[in-house]
Amino acid sequence: MSNNNGNFWGATLLISGTCIGGGMLALPVDTSLAGFIPSSLAMLVTWAFMTLTALYLIEANLWMEEGTHIMTMASRLLGRFGKYLSLGLFLFMAYASLVAYVTGGGKLIENLFKNFFDIPVVQWEGSVIFTIVFGFILFLGTKFLGRVNGVLVVGMIMAYLGLIISGVTEIRLTNLVRESWGSVFTTLPILLTIFSFQMIVPSLTPYLNRDARKCRNAILLGTFIPLIVYLIWQWIVLGSITFEGEFGLSFAKEQGHPATESIRHAVDNSIFVKFSDFFAFFAIVTSFLGISLSLYDFLADSLKITKKGMRKLGLGALVLLPSLIFGIIFPRAFILSLEVTGGFGDAILNGMLPILMVYSGRYYLNKKGPYRMWGDKFLMYVLLAFSCLVVTSQIKNILSHW
Repeated sequence: MSNNNGNFWGATLLISGTCIGGGMLALPVDTSLAGFIPSSLAMLVTWAFMTLTALYLIEANLWMEEGTHIMTMASRLLGRFGKYLSLGLFLFMAYASLVAYVTGGGKLIENLFKNFFDIPVVQWEGSVIFTIVFGFILFLGTKFLGRVNGVLVVGMIMAYLGLIISGVTEIRLTNLVRESWGSVFTTLPILLTIFSFQMIVPSLTPYLNRDARKCRNAILLGTFIPLIVYLIWQWIVLGSITFEGEFGLSFAKEQGHPATESIRHAVDNSIFVKFSDFFAFFAIVTSFLGISLSLYDFLADSLKITKKGMRKLGLGALVLLPSLIFGIIFPRAFILSLEVTGGFGDAILNGMLPILMVYSGRYYLNKKGPYRMWGDKFLMYVLLAFSCLVVTSQIKNILSHW
């Protein structure tokens, strides 16, 4: 395989790997009210939306010199407003995601101590243990974290395959045909979250030698792989777990639990349950490590803090402590944090912002480059309207919790 082809497949898998993670555990819980068919169609729409906005980012990024990232792009194309909006939203998304993974990780640790050691541990204690153990990896350097993450990703893939094979026999058609079309809009925020990868687009263009065609194809294929993974996951979980009942998906939604908690209590198939536990562990830890590293490097660069000695420790505390505190205060925040990340963060930072940057560059600043995303103003207006719809849906979701 030539180096160019290797880079293409590397970029494709990087996109897929960034999308696939802990958000999968919230997906069937959040979409269960709408049902399999309505939520699957909504997933196709959000996949198209996030793919198109990523292609707009490619266009805007190729107007700039190599190595230009989203905040600089937003500053040049939208002024100070764009710069500070992107800065605020990035921090918001990173911390909200970490809160979700700290609470989800706390539940995993609670179950681990209970099932393997018969030691009673409450969720907040589990969150502290999870943050200390996996937060420590952050201090061991990027290379070590990368090796650990690689092993975990392989484990996640194997657990996912085992979960599918062992779970097929648990699917019931009556669970899959249940529909509530009026509830589709409530699923949009989490559906954006699971296709979130746009922050790595500026890193992909130099990786692919600024080849516009390869960048486009890597995005198309890199997002299509998660789409198939998610549809199969939805089919398995929504088909095997009832919506109502003590451990149904509705109960998981109320409690803020991941889908694997429902599998653990509602399915009489020990192999299926074990694979779901392993999958939950790998998915949450890989997502936690990836987001933590991204925020760690971002804060070091923004605050001009050297990653050495006590400063390194202080930087780690800035990343981990706020997330841990919020995770302890709001132990049911797993689902809601991921919803908020998609409903506000992804809808604006990864939805509206790329469209507005290209609109400004094309029609006000007369920018031209090697790639032009198809469609003119009408498509931009449609996508902006969809972004507004997602934000509105998230506001309604939050109000419904009060």
